Amino acid sequence: MTKQTKNLGHLTVLISGASVAGPALALNLARLGARATVVEKAPALRGGGFAVDFRGHVHRTVLTAMGIWDEIHARQTHMGRQTVVGADGTPRVDLPAEMMSGDVEIFRGELARIMYERTKDDVEYVFGDSIASLAQDADGVEVTFDKGAPRRFDLVVGADGLHSLTRRLVFGDESRYLRFFDHYVAGFDVPNDLGLDRTGRLYSEPGRAVCIGNYDGDPDRAGALLVFRSERLSYDRRDVAAVKRILAERFAGMGWETPAVLKALEAADDVYFDAIAQIHVDRLTEGRVALLGDAGFGATMGGMGTGAAIVAAYVLAGELALAGGDFRTAYAEYETRVRDFARGCQKISGNAGPFFAPATERRIRSRDRMYRLLGSRPLARFFKRLTEKAATGITLRDYPFEAPC
Repeated sequence: MTKQTKNLGHLTVLISGASVAGPALALNLARLGARATVVEKAPALRGGGFAVDFRGHVHRTVLTAMGIWDEIHARQTHMGRQTVVGADGTPRVDLPAEMMSGDVEIFRGELARIMYERTKDDVEYVFGDSIASLAQDADGVEVTFDKGAPRRFDLVVGADGLHSLTRRLVFGDESRYLRFFDHYVAGFDVPNDLGLDRTGRLYSEPGRAVCIGNYDGDPDRAGALLVFRSERLSYDRRDVAAVKRILAERFAGMGWETPAVLKALEAADDVYFDAIAQIHVDRLTEGRVALLGDAGFGATMGGMGTGAAIVAAYVLAGELALAGGDFRTAYAEYETRVRDFARGCQKISGNAGPFFAPATERRIRSRDRMYRLLGSRPLARFFKRLTEKAATGITLRDYPFEAPC
């Protein structure tokens, strides 16, 4: 941890969610002396998850200021090239590592662990519980929980993901804010039958795709990513058996390694499944409640959501510090400084589904031709600058954080 400043020592903040945005905000608030509590419905810190990447000088500036840049580098995936293949496994296109993995890439669970370890002595973490209700008044927020006793806080921040409960309680039903992008994505572990070593393979048929990658060098384990085009589906995200049936039906008869992937799916005990979607809210704050990360400006994949969440957490804490804890002033600045930046990152995520699973054979061939060109050194540099433009689309103020130890 850092040597703490005490200008926010009077402030109590409840943060809902312990994935990435929540611990990032907690770390920055703790450096300013604020009393942060993180409540997380999972029984413990979640491990694993998809790999996330950081790009450009803004991400690096924030991660360095938070004191975690070097540790992220030490735990990075070192992911190499990913290859688009045909049904027989023949390579069609090589995608350079920097195109898919940015300047540095790390598993989401590893990133959360780094921030948790740096804050666990200064931040209260409450696992296995969730907010049940929020009631704001002139002096604070009265919070009831599913399990714990009611408590009162000065501020509440919803950092609880794309399907945020905090957002629903304060801002209204998810249907008002979620934009569906005609695709679904799933992820789970599979045996590393292809013998991959920090490389990946992507196979597409019209409207569906299977990607197998080895990100950590484990010779026995790989991860499968499945993407398919679809109308909106009605299902319970918590019903794993139903999710497995959907995937088995959608990918039945697909070539390449798909039968082996579906066989592994039968035994998988941790399956991620969600719509490819974005969250667009009218505002990021309401009274004493603020939204952060995917809860306020989420994109399921391809929108640099983790980088945007880390930067926004830094800005929110910094603005509270500059305002001396005056949340009205801080929230207004947070809204102004983060909104366009977050939207800029979201814009580049809209093509994630069609990239993995083009709708027709013709579009698959067109994608392959385009990425074959982008794989050349001059165009790869151009593509890198293009993605970094969104990641660097914010001017950071000089916030009163002391340098990390």
